[in-house]
Amino acid sequence: MTSTATTPKVSRLPKWAGNFGVQIILGLIAGLVLGLIARNLGGDPKTNPNALTATLTTIGTSYVSLLKAAVVPLVFTAVVSSIANLRQVTNAARLAWNTLLWFAITALIAVTIGIFLGVVFQPGAGTGQATPADYTGTSGNWWAFLTGLIPSNFMGLGAITTPGDGGAITTAVSFNVLQVLVIAIAVGIAALKVGKAADPFLKLNSSALAVIQKVLWWIIRLAPIGTVGLIGKAVSTYGWTTIGSLGKFSLAIYVGLAIVLFVVYPILVKSHGLSIKQYFSGVWPAVQLGFVSRSSIGTLPLTQRVTERNLGVPRAYASFAVPLGATTKMDGCAAIYPAVAAIFVAQFFGIHLDLGQYLLIVLVSVLGSAATAGTTGAVVMLTLTLSTLGLPLAGVGLLLAVDPILDMGRTAVNVAGQALVPAIVAKRQGILDETLYNAPRNGNPFADDSTESLAALNKDDAGDHDPQREFANA
Repeated sequence: MTSTATTPKVSRLPKWAGNFGVQIILGLIAGLVLGLIARNLGGDPKTNPNALTATLTTIGTSYVSLLKAAVVPLVFTAVVSSIANLRQVTNAARLAWNTLLWFAITALIAVTIGIFLGVVFQPGAGTGQATPADYTGTSGNWWAFLTGLIPSNFMGLGAITTPGDGGAITTAVSFNVLQVLVIAIAVGIAALKVGKAADPFLKLNSSALAVIQKVLWWIIRLAPIGTVGLIGKAVSTYGWTTIGSLGKFSLAIYVGLAIVLFVVYPILVKSHGLSIKQYFSGVWPAVQLGFVSRSSIGTLPLTQRVTERNLGVPRAYASFAVPLGATTKMDGCAAIYPAVAAIFVAQFFGIHLDLGQYLLIVLVSVLGSAATAGTTGAVVMLTLTLSTLGLPLAGVGLLLAVDPILDMGRTAVNVAGQALVPAIVAKRQGILDETLYNAPRNGNPFADDSTESLAALNKDDAGDHDPQREFANA
C-alpha cells in the first residue's frame, strides 16, 4: 500500500503587494486614516497628544532620524571616492571644473523656476495659521552662510542647545553637512596628491561606501512605514485645511519638476547638437528606478551605466562625474523644492520675504545642494534653507507629510540631471562617443546590448546589490 504525501499549499501575497510604489500609496492611505482617527480621539497634538498621535509621531521622526544618520558617512565616502576616480582621467582638473560649473548653471535655472512658481502659485497663502510664538523675525544673512562652510573640526560637529522645563538646557550633537563636504573634498584631493601611499585608504573608503549604500537600501525599504507615521501626524496635528494647502504645494513642485525635465533639459541637449529622443531613451531606465526608489545614491550604479553605455560618456570621466552628481547634483531636491518650500513656509505663517531673502534662497540652492546627500528625502536641505533664511523650522515637520509623494518626482529629475551634465561636458570637451549616443536601442535598456539581461548589466561591482532586481516589480 502506498501513500501519497501532499505538499501544503503555500499562500503567497499578490504580485502587486510587493510593488514599492504600491506600498508607498498604501502607506499614505493608512497614514491618512490613522491621522483622522487620532484627531478624533482628542487631546492637544502638540502639548498633550493621545496615544495614537504619539505613536504616529514616534514612527515618523524615527524614520527621518534613520535617514539623517546615513547622511554624514554617505557624503564623506562618496565624495572621496568620486575625487579619487579623477586619477584615471586625462585633463582631470579641466573636466572637474567644467562639471561643477554646469552643476551650478542647471541648479541656478532650476531654483529660479522654483521661486517663480512659489510666487505665482502662492501655495501657503490663506491658511490663517499664526506665526510661531518663538519666531523673532527673518534673520538669515549671506555672511553667516558663507562662514558656516568653514569646518570647526574634522567631522563638522556642532552642538544644539534647547531650553527645557525649569530652566534646564539640553545639549545635542549635530553635523554640518556642508562642512563635511568641504572636509571630504580636501581629503580626496590630498589622497590624489599623495599617490600610491593613499591606495589602502582609498580601498577602505570604497568598501565603506559599499556597506553604507547597502544599509541605505534597507532604510529605503522602510519608507512605507515611515510614510504612515509622517502623514498620520500631519493629519492629526493640522487637519484638512492644511492638507489642502499641501496639495497646492505638491502641484507647484511637480509643475516645476516637469518644466526642468521636459523643457530645460531638452533645450540644453539640443543646444549642444545632441538628439533629445536619444537622451530620453538612454537615461529613462535610471529615471524610472530613481522615481520608485527615491534615492540618487541607490540608483547610482544604473545611472552610471546608462551614462556610459547609452550616452557615450567615457568610463573614466563618468566614474567621477556621476558619483559626484549623486551627492551634489540635485535640481529637484536642492533647487526647485527648497525654493517653493521656503516660500510656502513663509506664506503659511504670514511672513514677508524681501528680495534679499529670495537671493539667499538662490545662493543656498546653488552652493548647498550637497546637503541632500543623495538620500531619499530632502530634510537636510529644507532645514538648511529655512534656518539660513531665519524661517520657522516648524515647517519641516509639516512638509514631511507629503515628502514621499514629492520625493519620487524630485529624484527622477535629479537622476536625469546627473546623467545630462557629464554628457554635455563630454560633448563640449570632444570626448563624447556620439556613435554610441546615437546608436539604436530597439527597446533594449542599453544601446549596444540585445541579449544580456538588464539585471546582469546593472549588477553592482561592489557586491551583490542589484537595484533593478530589487525594484523590478515597481
